[in-house]
Amino acid sequence: MCLFLERNPRMENAGTKIPARKDILVIGAYGLIGRGVCRRLRADGHRITGLGRNAKTANRVLPDITWIIQDLSGLCDAGAWHTILRDVSVVVNCSGVLQDGLDDNLEKIHHHVVSALASACADAHVQLIQISATGVRLDAPTQFLASKARGDDAIRGSKAHYQILRPGLVLAPHAYGGTALLRMLAAVPFVQPIAMPQAQIQTVSLDDLTAIVSVAVDGELPLGFEADLVETEVHTLGEIVRSMRQWLGFGAAKRVIEFPNFLTRSLGRVADIASLAGWRSPLRSTALTVLAEGVKGEPANLSQFGLPAMSPLSETLANMPARAEDRLFARMALLAPIMVVALCLFWLASGLIGLMRAKEAAMVLETAGWPHIFAISSVVFWAIVDLGIAGAFVFRKYAPLACWAAIGVSLFYLVASTLVVPQLWLDPLGPLVKVIPGIVLALVARAALETR
Repeated sequence: MCLFLERNPRMENAGTKIPARKDILVIGAYGLIGRGVCRRLRADGHRITGLGRNAKTANRVLPDITWIIQDLSGLCDAGAWHTILRDVSVVVNCSGVLQDGLDDNLEKIHHHVVSALASACADAHVQLIQISATGVRLDAPTQFLASKARGDDAIRGSKAHYQILRPGLVLAPHAYGGTALLRMLAAVPFVQPIAMPQAQIQTVSLDDLTAIVSVAVDGELPLGFEADLVETEVHTLGEIVRSMRQWLGFGAAKRVIEFPNFLTRSLGRVADIASLAGWRSPLRSTALTVLAEGVKGEPANLSQFGLPAMSPLSETLANMPARAEDRLFARMALLAPIMVVALCLFWLASGLIGLMRAKEAAMVLETAGWPHIFAISSVVFWAIVDLGIAGAFVFRKYAPLACWAAIGVSLFYLVASTLVVPQLWLDPLGPLVKVIPGIVLALVARAALETR
């Protein structure tokens, strides 16, 4: 779970020699950690190539690096990596998925791909820096942690020159996934809803994590080095959410509402079902199970390499002043699922009512001189269009297009109604006037669906 700082003064003197410029491949480069790693290593003077599966997102998030657009699930054989690793000195693997879903396969991404990558790195004498996670073990209660452990074991069993870094809860100025959830919770006005407030968590700032990656790239950490990158202090989830609320500048909650376990499990199951439609909710059952187990590790002894310990939570937040846009993001992230559900239900109701009351709706057009068959056909056609828009809102991949379709169809309704039945503008129930807020809501929802 992840919250990007500018360069941290605590890490500025980590390593005193000027590093050689290297060609570095960052896998999962437009993710929260990958983005931070790319920026840090690029600031160090290295040449960065990113690997990701979505060209549009890649070029929007990091337009100033070279990109390889490739779905990792197709790279489960070492031979598939040989061309990619040509002229590469170091690979930093920041890829990862939380749970099996429409486009995600944990075992492939965390184990088979990593095993093939490690073998290819060994063949090409390329250094591999693996960003894993605290709590990974083969008998872990979630497939997320267990598959991560199998991937780490595959690296150890290869002949690759490697380091494995296991961060705790990563905090950075930009937010995605679990970090976005923390901001959403902190943005709830007046009250503080929370599940498992006593869950044990250790944090690490993204700046500290990327500084360790930088040191590893420069050759100042031994090969085979493994470490949990976490602060020394352990916090509860409730403490972190309160700190996040204060950091964002929101008022203290008047009351804390703790979700009972059965409700938390129900929310997890709903989020799991939504994931089948591509919605990667941080409330999925895997995340909740990991949270219940605790996000903890053994703080690494970095002093032996002349490096400071990981920053405590208070220092991380103090070095990362919240801006007005952070508060706006938190509120928008909270409202985004509500807006999408509202739009889906609105267009579903519009389509169903149009089909069930087709004759009555057709009479409005008939009074304007339309032949009955044309009037009925028009009502049925547009009711089906409405249902199609509602269906598109169900799937994450198509939801942005659904917003544009909702806007376009609404504008068409306004123009067509003005030409055919202009008297509806004066209807006391305001059927046309009420279309305008729907257009605005779809515009706002479209902006809120930008996740990176």
